[in-house]
Amino acid sequence: MDVIVSRSGGIAGIRLVWEVSVDDQPDRDDWVVLLAGIPWTAVPPAPPEPDRFVYRIVCEPHEATLAERQLIGPWRQLVDRVRETTDPRRAGPARPRS
Repeated sequence: MDVIVSRSGGIAGIRLVWEVSVDDQPDRDDWVVLLAGIPWTAVPPAPPEPDRFVYRIVCEPHEATLAERQLIGPWRQLVDRVRETTDPRRAGPARPRS
């Protein structure tokens, strides 16, 4: 199982991507518990904010897009954990959803 977090926006508009293979982590069970607690269908509301970061989080079959200020509770824990576990790579522009 992979968790992919991409961050786009901001003033520079650079997109960074972090990807973690949960099955390869020594604390796999902790990751599974964290992912089970993510409210995939209940993204916190937030008004649009120009020049702020936007995070796209994918863990098949789930996907969510959140503004920076929406990263609260388990969302923040997941994004922070992914970012602490692996180095980012620069990516091209975000692809539109199908």
